[in-house]
Amino acid sequence: MADMQTLHAAFAARIDAVLNALETEGVLPANVSRANVTVEPPRDPSHGDLATNAAMVLAKQAGTNPRALAEKIIAHLERDPDIVGAEIAGPGFINLRLSDETWRRELRAIASLGAEYGRSTMGEGRTVNVEYVSANPTGPMHMGHCRGAVVGDALAGLLEFAGHRVVREYYVNDAGGQVDVLARSAHLRYREALGEDIGEIPAGLYPGDYLVPVGQQLAQEFGDAYRDAAESEWLELFRNRAVAGMMEMIRSDLAQLGIHHDLFSSEAELQAARKPEAAEAWLREKDLVYDGVLEAPKGKAPPEDWEPVELPLFRSTKFGDDQDRPIKKSDGSWTYFGADLAYHLQKAQGADELIDIWGADHAGTVKRIKAAVAALSEGQGKAIPFDVKLVQMVQLMKGGQPFKMSKRAGNFVTLADVVEMVGKDVVRFTMLTRKPDAQMDFDFDKVVEASKDNPVFYLQYAHARIRSTLRKAGVAPSDAHLERLGADELALVREAAQFPRVVEAAAKAREPHRIAFFLGDLAAAFHSFWNAGNDDPAKRIIQEGDAEITAARLYLADAIGQVIRNGLAILGVEAVEEM
Repeated sequence: MADMQTLHAAFAARIDAVLNALETEGVLPANVSRANVTVEPPRDPSHGDLATNAAMVLAKQAGTNPRALAEKIIAHLERDPDIVGAEIAGPGFINLRLSDETWRRELRAIASLGAEYGRSTMGEGRTVNVEYVSANPTGPMHMGHCRGAVVGDALAGLLEFAGHRVVREYYVNDAGGQVDVLARSAHLRYREALGEDIGEIPAGLYPGDYLVPVGQQLAQEFGDAYRDAAESEWLELFRNRAVAGMMEMIRSDLAQLGIHHDLFSSEAELQAARKPEAAEAWLREKDLVYDGVLEAPKGKAPPEDWEPVELPLFRSTKFGDDQDRPIKKSDGSWTYFGADLAYHLQKAQGADELIDIWGADHAGTVKRIKAAVAALSEGQGKAIPFDVKLVQMVQLMKGGQPFKMSKRAGNFVTLADVVEMVGKDVVRFTMLTRKPDAQMDFDFDKVVEASKDNPVFYLQYAHARIRSTLRKAGVAPSDAHLERLGADELALVREAAQFPRVVEAAAKAREPHRIAFFLGDLAAAFHSFWNAGNDDPAKRIIQEGDAEITAARLYLADAIGQVIRNGLAILGVEAVEEM
């Protein structure tokens, strides 16, 4: 089944077998590393179906030049009935052309594997913890969180499809000063619910209407018991209730986007369990934390309230940072970095690999947290691969102008409002149409435009066309006469057959946007095939009076639709049946 799923892997295995034979013949020395040998489509499709650099990579060890070694490799490959052409290109690349029967077999593989086509076992069941969103629990999801949420969720889906076990995690930052501000804001809404005229929300508190229900619930439960009470009497209670209310709202907002986390980890619980202290103690043992004094801010006179204070510092300069970083503040509380160390250690105890999805504004902290996690995880007896994916902000546009809305949130655009306007699938797919580290404009006019310039519409339209054709055909798809398919049809199969390779490459690179790019190319290829039938009726899928070619083309179209659905499923997007 693995060969059926990944045509490129199957031919990579055949080339590996040829190299084994050349070792036996003495042409290649034994045990030479083949790690850099690749088998992939050539950049120019006119050069063939597959290309390998094997001769260029191995010629030096074989004591010959690449073209001479390529000739020996080709002599073996030409015996393979699935290879109808093999030629040397440039300094020693080998370009291969595959038989039409190879592509017909791949078409049958797509049909027989269905929703499993493209699935990989490369992850070997390893557990990957993907932490994403992790917004402060101080209000509803806004569009600043949206892109990271989609990228993280799509990456989780991709890694699962590629054979990993994935834990989707959300870190609840419920221990900082921002949740005390939230509690005070909730207390103000509580007083409002008791009938008090609170007037304009004071500066420094959260102004959004979303805290009104929290205040009403508190008033209903406690009456006026805390109306005039000292802050110390109600702060912790109101903080806990407000955080719980905000997390319920956040879960609801994310659910509208089709996002559900497996695990919500609390910073407050982490600190209550004294895990940051344990991390600090271990780092001190390794001389990676010491007590020192931070330098004054560079490039300007120190602020009047600045004073040299001895703090526990992590030796982040040892790992390329420009200065060592404090893990505690002068008041003894943990810095965000200090708490983060312990949190990542906790995650590492239940995973083989960690991936964080962060906003690009956190780029400056990547190096130090990676260094600290490497030190901590090694202390647990295993080095945990840890990667941080940075995601740029999204600019919302409408009518050519920046777009603002939502009184409910105060001064930002909520995720729920955007999903309500354009739909979950449009939001999700659009967020993946550019690399995450590239700036993005989310144009409300463009994302609902019915044109080929809108990648969401163009892709969904391809799938809807296929489904509509299958419904109208009056003939069932069949592989009985696939020999009737010509060059144009088999070119579509070649395009679809890239999917398993793209899945593995995207999973290896941790880049789910590659799936979206592939789907865009596949949709374009299908539309081109369809449009050829507008110019030449003989190329249309449904041919009156010729059930054989109609059934074969329907079989092809159905397979293309299947690949589109498989790709969209990875990204958490539903394929539409009609438009």
